[in-house]
Amino acid sequence: QVQLQESGPGLVKPSQTLSLTCTVSGGSITTNYYYWSWIRQPPGKGLEWMGAIAYSGSTYYSPSLKSRTSISRDTSKNQFTLQLSSVTPEDTAVYYCARAIGLGPDEYDYWGQGTQVTVSS
Repeated sequence: QVQLQESGPGLVKPSQTLSLTCTVSGGSITTNYYYWSWIRQPPGKGLEWMGAIAYSGSTYYSPSLKSRTSISRDTSKNQFTLQLSSVTPEDTAVYYCARAIGLGPDEYDYWGQGTQVTVSS
């Protein structure tokens, strides 16, 4: 059973960089052919895919967030990390990490429980 757990600060100030880590257990992030994704849900809105890092280490980003987003991984710790720079209150959301079998919609098979991040001074 694959388990994912998000961790990071729950409060970030405007203009700062949001950094979250997803720790994976029960499976390796280098296993073919999975994509390790970040998704968020702002209050009252739907899910928004932010980006992913593949089993190979290749990264993929939402065009709308690409200029501010970076996803990396630490294979020794079986973790992958999201960094979102220059945050504003509009980045307030519940942030999820998830495993996907592809880059299309609804291809997730395991999710973390989500972590609330609030951007406020």
